[in-house]
Amino acid sequence: MASKAEKIVAGLGGIDNIDEVEGCITRLRTEVKDASKVDEAALKAAGAHGVVKMGTAIQVVVGTDADPIAADIEDMM
Repeated sequence: MASKAEKIVAGLGGIDNIDEVEGCITRLRTEVKDASKVDEAALKAAGAHGVVKMGTAIQVVVGTDADPIAADIEDMM
């Protein structure tokens, strides 16, 4: 079974599509290379409460797990 971080990475278009990620209280603030690869339904299926897209800046609302999930994603990068 994939971890929550792995599912979120997949929803963001894969590890190669992620330029940067940081945890911010209840959100993962990410910068992606290609926003068209972001799958909002997959992110919500991975446990995201919401997704905010602003060009290639994607915020994934995950709740208080944001910092540990960001750390897990950074370890994958």
